[in-house]
Amino acid sequence: MKIALTGGIACGKSLVAQYLRESGVEIIDADDVVHELIPDPAERKRIAAEVFADPAKRAALEAKIHPQVAKRIDEFLSRPDDGFFRIAVIPLLFEVHWEANYDIICAVVSKREVQIDRMMTTRGYTREEAEARLAAQLPVEVKAEKSQYVIENNGTAAELRERVVDFIGYLRSK
Repeated sequence: MKIALTGGIACGKSLVAQYLRESGVEIIDADDVVHELIPDPAERKRIAAEVFADPAKRAALEAKIHPQVAKRIDEFLSRPDDGFFRIAVIPLLFEVHWEANYDIICAVVSKREVQIDRMMTTRGYTREEAEARLAAQLPVEVKAEKSQYVIENNGTAAELRERVVDFIGYLRSK
């Protein structure tokens, strides 16, 4: 079973992934693969600022990076089954049209204002930068509609952990 975890920026995908790992799920994160491909944080920040301001540059970068990311994820998911789940965390799953590659897609979603507040608080973005990041992705409502399972994350970490336990139960039932 190929499983993907997606969702909006600042919706808690990383925390969901952490809770899944703690439960024994193997995770590969597309963002981590990109970080391996572009290891210098300052360079990543410079590139991000540049491509979010210029859709043509963003498309050119994605055309170069996405095939490498897809290959690494496919290799990870194709390893022999060890009896438990492997999940690929792919924030832009629907934007890059990879959804057909997955049997189950789980979307982590939050209210827009919660996303903006989290980006400003935890990432130091201005409101304008946060809005630009949101504008570059599909709305979380669309991601939720296209997914087989949805985890809402507008509350506490403890509530989110409970939702992850429910998600694992859902996967076991499949």
